[in-house]
Amino acid sequence: MEILKELDKSVFRGYDIRGVAGKDLDANFAYTIGKSFGSYLKKFGKDTCLVGHDNRISSDELYNALIKGLLESGTDVISLGLVTTPMYYYAAIKYNNPSGIMVTASHNPKDDNGFKMAIDESGNIKGKEIEDFYYFTTAGNFTEGEGHLREENIREDYLKLFKENLHFGDRRLKVVIDPGNGTTSIIAEELYKMFPIDLITINGESDGTFPNHHPDPCVEENLDQLKAKVKEEGADVGLAFDGDGDRLGVVSSNLNFIPTDQYMIIIIRDIINKVSKKEFLYDIKCSKALEDEIEKLGGKGICFRTGNSYTKTKVRDDDLPFGGELSGHVYFRDRWPGFDSGLYAGLRLLEILSKTDKTVDELLEGMEKYYSTEEIKFASPDDKKFNVVERIKEYAEEKNYKYLDIDGVKVLYPDAFALVRASNTGPNITARFEAKTKERLEELEKEFTDLINKYNN
Repeated sequence: MEILKELDKSVFRGYDIRGVAGKDLDANFAYTIGKSFGSYLKKFGKDTCLVGHDNRISSDELYNALIKGLLESGTDVISLGLVTTPMYYYAAIKYNNPSGIMVTASHNPKDDNGFKMAIDESGNIKGKEIEDFYYFTTAGNFTEGEGHLREENIREDYLKLFKENLHFGDRRLKVVIDPGNGTTSIIAEELYKMFPIDLITINGESDGTFPNHHPDPCVEENLDQLKAKVKEEGADVGLAFDGDGDRLGVVSSNLNFIPTDQYMIIIIRDIINKVSKKEFLYDIKCSKALEDEIEKLGGKGICFRTGNSYTKTKVRDDDLPFGGELSGHVYFRDRWPGFDSGLYAGLRLLEILSKTDKTVDELLEGMEKYYSTEEIKFASPDDKKFNVVERIKEYAEEKNYKYLDIDGVKVLYPDAFALVRASNTGPNITARFEAKTKERLEELEKEFTDLINKYNN
């Protein structure tokens, strides 16, 4: 293995390191990251690194090279092997060791891979922290030593955590789950069979090529197979999980895709009278229906910037009972340790259903109705995209529009919003629009799409 002297800065992204395996990230890259991160931890008084990997084809090679680099920096390693990202988060709590690296590209295409890194209890490093680590790595001032390797298997303790946490009612549900051949395939079926449900599994074989569909359960087109199986079986609900297991997608018995912000409405309705602090976090992409519902229930909504690393930290720092973001990450802290797990999020919904005769769609009755677009992507170079967003902000100011700028620009109207952001994970600008009527939605989408195209050319 050799230490790389030059590294492509573009793979050091807003929330993690991520790129194409074999092209942007190879064994030497992973070895260099391991040598650097082990050395970097020592600056913070840390001497042990927790590591795990997802089931992507490239993960084994990157994982082994990463561990070699960590050990040769003199850092001890707790090796978890093949685990979901939530299992890795749980291990950090169990072993009281928050410093670690998870080898995963989450819901990205099969050829991608990456590294989620944490130094301390504040969670995965992000933003400037990743930039600082990039400069430390390129400086190449690494420590030398012989760290000790310790292998751990947390499977049984992890299953026990679920068993002790959930308490189902008398209604027995028929449930279809779709691990999408991702890493939840290693545990999902066994876990769900611990509870009183009739379980049907599709795409349940662990296969890091994701042969059946893209492993992102919050994009509705990826749930076609799940919808078909829910219909065929007459199931009460369908649940899907992403590549590394930290996100959830939901399909109702009527084959409706349930976006995360609507899922959050169901959860908040259930827990608001069971928690002392009635404050709930949602990210800037979420529908105003969620904000309206929290207010209607007598709670307080906290709108925050997008990004799992940011939202999870905010929920913890503000000691909130629950929060989440539209991309499928949700954080329970009422009776769960606070890390995002798609499998747990799915079971919390099933627990609610098991105590009522209502369907998922009926649990959403009475919420405010808005029309919204999917997230729309516009290709824009990394050195240009932030300038485009700044021009949109200037436009909003010229028009005297009310707006939020905690993450891009979210222009607020009494009946609508327009959100324009620079992506933190790729060379894109993303936009999302919502309004009370379809006509207003189309009008808003045209206004801001024209602006983005104008400033992006």
